[in-house]
Amino acid sequence: MAVHEMRSTDPLDYQDLPQSIGVMSKEFVDGFVIPPHVHARDQLLYATSGIMRLRTEQAAWIVPRGSAIYIPAGNRHAVSMHGSVEMRTLYIDKKATDDGPRILCVVAVSNLLRELILALSEEPIAYDPDGRGGLIAQMLGLEIGRARALSLNVPLPKDARLQRLCAELLADPSDRRTLDAWSEVAGASTRTLARLFEHDLGMSFNRWRQRIRFHNALEALSCGVPISRVAQQHGYRSASAFSAAFSKVMGVPPSKVSTDR
Repeated sequence: MAVHEMRSTDPLDYQDLPQSIGVMSKEFVDGFVIPPHVHARDQLLYATSGIMRLRTEQAAWIVPRGSAIYIPAGNRHAVSMHGSVEMRTLYIDKKATDDGPRILCVVAVSNLLRELILALSEEPIAYDPDGRGGLIAQMLGLEIGRARALSLNVPLPKDARLQRLCAELLADPSDRRTLDAWSEVAGASTRTLARLFEHDLGMSFNRWRQRIRFHNALEALSCGVPISRVAQQHGYRSASAFSAAFSKVMGVPPSKVSTDR
């Protein structure tokens, strides 16, 4: 029977490995926050349970069941845990995935990619590059390169007036106030706010609010709330109408992230 070494849970131990890909396994309790930090290697964060939210100065991402997030080296980010999270972090030499993503993005995790991540996490940290571990790492590089990017990010504003508005909506996505009503909070006219949304965030106020509401819906779906109930909570008269709108905005149907099966 194979005897596995105790694996380090210190990210610094994985930055200078001779292997192209190293895997760290770590568990986090609900509500735990990893403060802003950077790494020398690219990362792929994948959770076998729980939900992760990642935030940079520019945007926020949600990482639901069945997906992972690719973080290029040098990107300063923070990660918060929702539910008990069993995380597998891949630390990747950039040369290992020449065809892989080079921007920060959420990617769909295929059955093969999931099994390869779990398999490499059972290999020694310093695995033989010419043995089983090395072959698994090669396959991982190929599968990461083939992974489909998902539109699960919400851009965040630089303008201080939008920051006040967006902070309140992020805290309560169900807030129904119109842009006219928000002008007093933000300290800018409705017309100025509309222009700032298009210029600073690349989308209208309504589209941005819809995206954060779908982020909230996505978290509920990942926690097992039925699609019909989530649709009702977000003002849709039918699950089919909600599913169509959700798929268009988020790039994945709600059934793909729902645990209500």
